[in-house]
Amino acid sequence: VNTVIYAVITSGLKVVLGLCCAYALVFLDVPFRRTVFVVVLAALMIPPQITIIPNYTFVASLGWLNTYQGILVPGLASAFGTFLFRQRFLSLPTSVLEAAQLDGAGHWRRLWRFVVPMSLPTVAAVGLVAVVTEWNDYLWPFLVVDDPRKMTLPVGLTLLQNVDGMTNWGVLLAATTVVTLPVLAVFLVLQRRLVAGLTAGAVTG
Repeated sequence: VNTVIYAVITSGLKVVLGLCCAYALVFLDVPFRRTVFVVVLAALMIPPQITIIPNYTFVASLGWLNTYQGILVPGLASAFGTFLFRQRFLSLPTSVLEAAQLDGAGHWRRLWRFVVPMSLPTVAAVGLVAVVTEWNDYLWPFLVVDDPRKMTLPVGLTLLQNVDGMTNWGVLLAATTVVTLPVLAVFLVLQRRLVAGLTAGAVTG
């Protein structure tokens, strides 16, 4: 249950925040938006392990250790999702959005009624990558949670291994299979959309 809550909420918020940020970078006259995009690209080059200590210090100072928000909040921003959505939005036909604007559609309506439906493969790709990443995330939940009632599945496997003293490999491998199957099933169902979404914004113009 903890893993489902963590993966679903974090992935959903990553997609929503990535959509809003990419829409602003493409369709709004935001000051220094090219600079912001360069910062997003720079964030893609930073290994996540580098931010663990500052994030842990910040979460601990807020008293969020052993809480759901302590696991969720630090990983909500997605430079990968923002980048992929921006590339897709640049390839969308501007005539559709101009017609929607003439009909009185505001930015919020244009985003959810026009941009998102035309970008569903990319949305599915970002969502799938986010779900797989959050489902398999081990290091961050391991650091901020030591209460077994709030552990995620990968951390729980470590707990199971420690309890059995690394001797009952049959139970451990069975548990690993159970942990792997749900995300594997999701990947198999959405793999075509993943490929389509990753290549949707590859060519523009």
